[in-house]
Amino acid sequence: MSSKHPFVSETREGKPVFEWLVALMVVLSTTAMVLGHMMAATAILAGTAIISGFIRLVLRSKSPWKVRSVGFDAFIGIALGVGLLVLYFSIRVLY
Repeated sequence: MSSKHPFVSETREGKPVFEWLVALMVVLSTTAMVLGHMMAATAILAGTAIISGFIRLVLRSKSPWKVRSVGFDAFIGIALGVGLLVLYFSIRVLY
């Protein structure tokens, strides 16, 4: 196998504990949504996205959450969280 072959193994990229924590937060958000607590569900999901984005930005190569480059991961996480909050509150303003 060539030494130039890209590694795609998850053991080199992420930390399973952090990934399971994010999955747990998604389940918690889904549970809150099913129980009718839309604001709490949105806040949990948005908070998780924003915090994971900041973790990636601050820890850079030592981050437990890696998908692409530091800038891309941080932007996607923070933008997703802020976008979810803006969308939720804009819908609340309409009704």
